[in-house]
Amino acid sequence: MNRNKLANRYPRATEILEEMKDSIKDGIIPIGIFNDEEIYQMEIEQIFGRKWIFLGHESEIPEQGDYVLRYIGEDPFIVARDESGEINVMLDACCHRGVRICKAEQGNTSHFRCPYHGWIYKNNGKLIGMPAQRQAYNDLNKEDWGLIHIRLEIYHGFIFGCLSQDTPPLETYLADQKYYLDMLFGLHKGGVEVLAEPQRWVVNANWKLAAENFSGDDYHLIFLHHSASDIGATPYSMFENMKGYHIHAGNGHCVSIALERDQDGSKTEFPYWNFPKDIYKTFDLDSLDEKQKEIVRDSKEMLGNIYPNSSFLVMSVTSDQQSEPVPFFSIRQWRPLGPDKIEIWNWMFMYKDTPEQFKQDSYRAGMTNFSMSGIFEMDDTLTWETATWTAGNHFSKKNLKLNYQMGMYRMGTAEVDDKWPGPGKAYYPRYGEGNQRYLYTSYLRDMLGEEKDQEGAEIKQDGKDYSKSISR
Repeated sequence: MNRNKLANRYPRATEILEEMKDSIKDGIIPIGIFNDEEIYQMEIEQIFGRKWIFLGHESEIPEQGDYVLRYIGEDPFIVARDESGEINVMLDACCHRGVRICKAEQGNTSHFRCPYHGWIYKNNGKLIGMPAQRQAYNDLNKEDWGLIHIRLEIYHGFIFGCLSQDTPPLETYLADQKYYLDMLFGLHKGGVEVLAEPQRWVVNANWKLAAENFSGDDYHLIFLHHSASDIGATPYSMFENMKGYHIHAGNGHCVSIALERDQDGSKTEFPYWNFPKDIYKTFDLDSLDEKQKEIVRDSKEMLGNIYPNSSFLVMSVTSDQQSEPVPFFSIRQWRPLGPDKIEIWNWMFMYKDTPEQFKQDSYRAGMTNFSMSGIFEMDDTLTWETATWTAGNHFSKKNLKLNYQMGMYRMGTAEVDDKWPGPGKAYYPRYGEGNQRYLYTSYLRDMLGEEKDQEGAEIKQDGKDYSKSISR
């Protein structure tokens, strides 16, 4: 949608975002963007209707007939492995009257049947029958009335869906983020697998606050999570953890990496994210280039946001004060339920071929710290909720501007590091808010229908027409 049409359809939201476009250059953001109904409706159309959104992992549906129910924005989709082993992503809606046909969040079935008039669909979405077919619909071409499929692509077993016909392929969209995802999820020949079904819970917060936090808000670790550090939940201090890099990975994607190795070249005390030596010795380092090997070797924590609303985290934590710290992988999704509410989805992963006891220890450590009752989680969500509440207040919306200036105007110590071995624009150390500014500049570009990223580069396109990728 062009800018004039956007302005006509969302006049107040467009005015707020145009003002923000000017103020973000000085590191200033109006708090109102975190709790505004018109902005939210614009996001559903301009962002969630156009971007690649994480839906799940292949290991969640390993057998023919397995399915899970997932969401893009507020729209429900069935992610199913059909009888031929192919994965399909289909709108959960009967094409007769629009009734939802998937009755469970996950399961195994060969068919889906509408509860209203009984239309029957195979698990690949094909319409195969209905009651009294000869009398009611004898000449209906069932090939034309199957479930609506959307585009799907898979990267390292992670399933993404896209509602737009015009969005470039997933690998193009991921840009430099692929390089960092390869370091995490391509490191073991057996790949990764889910350790359990995702945990889900609702928080009264705006989705962008969670996305910016995992884009690289490491500054909050020092104070908000100091109690977790005090009880030994992590093997390193939060101040030491600020040594590392913030990286702009293209198309709004962000990465944050903690490295014990300082600029003097000294090595980390916790190599390979603190994986035990008998496990990291099995890593497929030959799949990485020399720069990636160096980063993986010296990393003790890594997180990031796959724009717009999916985040990843690998770090080492304890499950109790008597246990040794164990690394875990988490994928989070910040599913919007409105301008002031999200449903958090939390998957725990581990390399498939690691020992079962290690997987259990990793899962327990991850859930103790990052889950509905996790130590870190309760800290984070409380702050997101109160910020969202403030954003909805009449006086705050008109008067409160937020400071995102760390790393600008000699505030903070973060500076561009031209010697960073990986792709993307990197800043050292992690005392900076450049990743948040990059996220929101990309967000503004998408919301206002512009065609350039924050660095002034054209958005990567390949000129192809993807209109045939969305079909029934």
